[in-house]
Amino acid sequence: MPAGAAVWGFASAAAQSEARRVDARLQSDLRVALDAYQARVDAAQAAARHLAGARSFQVALERRDAAAVRSLLPPGLAVRAGSFRVGRVRSPAVDREADVITTKGLAGIVVASVPLDGALASELRRSAAIPTNDRLVLLSGDRILAASPPLVGTVPLAAGRVAVLRIGGTRYRTLVGPPLPRVSLAVLTPQSTVDAANASQRDELIAGLVLVVLLVAIVAFLEGRSIVRTLRSLADAARAIAQGRLGQRVPVRGSDELATLGAAFNDMADQLQARLAELDAERGRLRIAIGRFGEALATNDVEQLLQVVVETAVEATGAMGATIKSNGHAAAAGNYNASGERLEHPLTVGGEQLGTLVLVGVFDAEERMTAASLAAHAAVALENARLHAIVERQALVDGLTGIANRRGCEDALIHEIARSDRLGVPFTLVVADLDDFKQINDRHGHDAGDDVLRETASVLRHTLRESDLPGRWGGEEFVLLLPGTEAEGGAQLAERVRGALRERSFHGRDGAVFGVTCSFGVAQHRPGEGERQLFSQADRALYAAKRLGKDRVELSARIRSL
Repeated sequence: MPAGAAVWGFASAAAQSEARRVDARLQSDLRVALDAYQARVDAAQAAARHLAGARSFQVALERRDAAAVRSLLPPGLAVRAGSFRVGRVRSPAVDREADVITTKGLAGIVVASVPLDGALASELRRSAAIPTNDRLVLLSGDRILAASPPLVGTVPLAAGRVAVLRIGGTRYRTLVGPPLPRVSLAVLTPQSTVDAANASQRDELIAGLVLVVLLVAIVAFLEGRSIVRTLRSLADAARAIAQGRLGQRVPVRGSDELATLGAAFNDMADQLQARLAELDAERGRLRIAIGRFGEALATNDVEQLLQVVVETAVEATGAMGATIKSNGHAAAAGNYNASGERLEHPLTVGGEQLGTLVLVGVFDAEERMTAASLAAHAAVALENARLHAIVERQALVDGLTGIANRRGCEDALIHEIARSDRLGVPFTLVVADLDDFKQINDRHGHDAGDDVLRETASVLRHTLRESDLPGRWGGEEFVLLLPGTEAEGGAQLAERVRGALRERSFHGRDGAVFGVTCSFGVAQHRPGEGERQLFSQADRALYAAKRLGKDRVELSARIRSL
């Protein structure tokens, strides 16, 4: 039965492991496909902007020269200017537009389309190196637009969840990505492949179970015949020892195996008597050891600390189970739902209760003292961990604005640059500086200046993505760390921040209402470039924005020259 239970457990674990492995592969393939799709859309956007910026194309469009415009128009692009239209945009497709700006104003719009068809699905599938048996699907809602290899049907599944669905008569393990404009991506793998791998592992485990059971049966038969005779001769002596007559010994005759066993039994009885004498001393040593152990609990990991405390409490007091709770964290050991006496010890330091330790079992006076001592040590360790967390947070967070301070930003900047170099993903740094901030302090008071800084931090928090990091670099200067973002995207985000901040109004000490503006410098990381060089590029762009009139966003000169 134990072997069968073990096989069942291993088979279940193996099935879960295989499912997790396949799910991890699907998630990896989906991430790469999404990156490839974004790159395809970005390429279309870049093509539209490049054409819109070409002077020859601008001249042809101003003249409404359809033949010249058509000759300059690459495949997949179209242009419209009022009723004047050249080129065709395929549907369904994802469109990207670029304004054609000339000295006379807006001359027209270039439209670049990415068709949502089988060719795109095949291209993304190749880019993601998706295995042969798997499929990449383009979805509109739950309807399949295109797939590679081709597939017809619907995929009624929420984004981000893995589930087994029947599509076109075949069961697939399916993962749908987050919704994108007009399309969602999904990767599918046949469930039969996962089932076959699980069946193979289960067969191997069953074969191992049969072999183990057979081996156990043979060993039990051979050993049983010898052991039973020896146990019979020792039964009386063992019964006497069990009844507390520790002076009982087994007569030893001869030098065969039984004599050896009898001598060993007598040695055991001698050691048992000696051990009983040691137990009283051991209890005293245990209390001292627990006290020292409590003093050694200087870890700052609250969850690990709670687990160590509760396990030690069960072992030291002989409790059937125990639980400990502190500030939203909890840990348990043993059967803490068992029936029995409940010892509850509050974890208190300086009059403040940090949590509660509850033990379940049968306790004598000494075990109650042990539990109380352990609870006192645990309370001190929890207080130390809490104070350490407060100090650690204060070291990385700006006290006025509640966002990352300069130290936190510097650490994150080094990390993101290393990540960009390692994974080859874009990373953009934006440096922002409030315009004429000293005049705000001089005219309206430092309290008003603090309000401006706090409101600026609030605008940054509500405008940036979850993956982005806003921080206060110092004084009225802020930084925005934008992983996975090109310089143009960083400039657009900075424009949103600039516009949101410009809409805010503030009150000075004399009741006067005033507004603030902010200037921004944007720089994108280049492979091999250090954090100082990147910050210098963004800082120079910021100073350029200041020189050009403030309240504006400027790209670094290096980016503008591309």
